[in-house]
Amino acid sequence: MKALHVHIDPAWQLTGPGGQALPPRVLGWLVAIQAHGSLSAACKATGASYRHTWKLVREAEAAMGAPLVAMARGKGSQLTPLGEALVWAQKRFEARLRPQLDSLAFELQAELHRVLSDADRPLRVCASHGFAIEILQRLLGEAGEPLDWRYTDSSQALAALHAGQADVASLHLPQGPTQPEVLRQYARWLRPDWQYVHMVTRRQGLMLKPGNPLHIDGVADLLRPDVRFVARNHGSGTRLLLEALLRQQGLDPSPLADTSTGEHTHSAVAAYVASDMADASFGVETSARRFGLEFIPVQTERYGLLVPPAVLESKGMRRLIELLRGQACQAAFADLVGYRPDECGTVAPAAQVFEGWAFAD
Repeated sequence: MKALHVHIDPAWQLTGPGGQALPPRVLGWLVAIQAHGSLSAACKATGASYRHTWKLVREAEAAMGAPLVAMARGKGSQLTPLGEALVWAQKRFEARLRPQLDSLAFELQAELHRVLSDADRPLRVCASHGFAIEILQRLLGEAGEPLDWRYTDSSQALAALHAGQADVASLHLPQGPTQPEVLRQYARWLRPDWQYVHMVTRRQGLMLKPGNPLHIDGVADLLRPDVRFVARNHGSGTRLLLEALLRQQGLDPSPLADTSTGEHTHSAVAAYVASDMADASFGVETSARRFGLEFIPVQTERYGLLVPPAVLESKGMRRLIELLRGQACQAAFADLVGYRPDECGTVAPAAQVFEGWAFAD
């Protein structure tokens, strides 16, 4: 039986000053106009009718009582400040909710699969949200592999694996001298016999406004009083990494916690900077590039999966490793800016891969 697939699309509704609702599809078109540079270019790229789309935009402007798209001589149609604000609101909305909705979709999917199929129990995966893991999840779904997938932060994923509530947990750790300190934060959940399945190396660093107007050169500048910083959530590996990097320089990272409650994805913090709600953030290069931000590389890290020895021989895990070793998966990883799929699909004892694993009790 082919695996079920559940997908949940987030949507929000805006009512204008006159009580008229913004047409649902117009937000998608505003995003497309920003991405392609004009309404005509967006229509050409998607094959949509220019007249119909322009009519939709005009209806939205009537609802808002203000223009969303302006005509500029020699430049075609461009977004107004209100149109830009709606685009960034949509992008923040999508980035913040996507991991939670994907987790819910997999929960529903797994439950329906258990009812309708007598196949083996789906592989239970807890993973921090990221671009490479999204690709792997998609390829597994396309291959018909049933999954019970939850997006969590790194600490929650390891805790679930340690407690037997998951079969696979993601782990991303910096390479070099920062690794033992970050690994020590996870020591309570680690087991000495776990195996590590490597996926990618990726670059984390500073996400900054185009042109870097505040001249931010390193992580220490994030503590400056004139820099508005948006952080990742507590428990995320990226936040632990940033705090470790600051402590290595003899700096106290606690002021960052005082100024930001934290966002759950790299895209969410990038959207904050891109929409001028923050001056800087820290995350993966792919998000920075997709939101048109400056990026200063700071740390390379390995991103992979932790698996108990017994799970390695399961049907689902064998299929997952087979996909990681395949050309399609590795090519998709390589297309991500800042990612490298070297050694993708290799399996080794985690205690041999990571310096400091001996901290585990």
